[in-house]
Amino acid sequence: MSQTPPNTFQIPAKLLPLDGRFGCGPSKVRPEQIEAIRQRASSVMGTSHRQAPVKNIVGSVRSGLEQLFSLPDGWQIVLGNGGSTVFWDVAMFGLVQQRSQHLVFGEFSSKFAEATLAAPHLGDPVVISSEPGTHPTAVPDASCDVYALTHNETSTGVAMQLSRPRADGLVVVDATSAAGGLLWNPADVDVYYFAPQKSFASDGGLWLAACSPAAIERIRQIKATKRWIPASLDISIALDNSVANQTYNTPALATLIMLDDQVQWMLNNGGLAWAAGRSSESARILYDWAQARKWASPFVSNPAQRSNVVGTIDLDGVDANQVSAILRSNGVVDTDSYRKLGRNQLRVGMFPAVDPADVEQLTRCIDVVVEHLTA
Repeated sequence: MSQTPPNTFQIPAKLLPLDGRFGCGPSKVRPEQIEAIRQRASSVMGTSHRQAPVKNIVGSVRSGLEQLFSLPDGWQIVLGNGGSTVFWDVAMFGLVQQRSQHLVFGEFSSKFAEATLAAPHLGDPVVISSEPGTHPTAVPDASCDVYALTHNETSTGVAMQLSRPRADGLVVVDATSAAGGLLWNPADVDVYYFAPQKSFASDGGLWLAACSPAAIERIRQIKATKRWIPASLDISIALDNSVANQTYNTPALATLIMLDDQVQWMLNNGGLAWAAGRSSESARILYDWAQARKWASPFVSNPAQRSNVVGTIDLDGVDANQVSAILRSNGVVDTDSYRKLGRNQLRVGMFPAVDPADVEQLTRCIDVVVEHLTA
């Protein structure tokens, strides 16, 4: 084995990616998004979110997402402060009437189920689980009025094809690491919610939800029952404010500016098909590389369930933590596995802002690092 301290190994400069950020959230931010903040430093930053300059940005984000997702008439983009973690509480108060069904196949898909289980005003949820690296399938259940799906499980790199169960009930989809990087059909979904720090390359602290007419009707129905809902978690208040192109309380303006710039970048280059195509190309490069190595393999064994935006690669005979540490010391960062999964693996963010050519360079870097560690 090499006697060189692992973190002092220098990767040849010709192998390094132009941008070495491969995190699964927060993810790579394009330089143009930072420039967008600079350009609006005096006209938007430090100004009221109730006035036209900020409301115009919110309006641009909402209309841009409607176009990006090809939303039918009657859908609304709703937004509020707090990120996807807060949205689980928002949905528990404002979307679930009595009982929900949850597909659980990793750390993040379990969180919404835990929130509804703890809610004193709801019945115990129906939880359908599968082992990490796979995903389960929803089962029609007349006792459930919400089916909670996860488009992409960030912790494991499993993606699922969204499909509406043959039953009544809203289909509510956690799309935090999927939105903007994976294709979906609004006909299969009622609520598609996410935060902007992954495919949209912005900062966290904001939740957004594409809501169908059926979801909007459910929001109004629950509000009419006089259920107690804290104002900051009341999706009906968020809806009313969003229609006016504002948030209930003060948002982070830099986050909105970066989000708006990223949405426009996607639209100007060909929309969701183009953005998802970039992630698909990155995923092809990563998985093909792993399958061609004796010491690497995709964690998700079923190719149909492998994510195009979060790639998880198991390593055999070499310490993945050492590989990530050497990469980091060379400016190639955030390839660490998800800590609670506890596997000897690398996890690679392949969101649309990540250039597929940089993923190619990443694989070459890993090759020389593994060669060094096993010499």
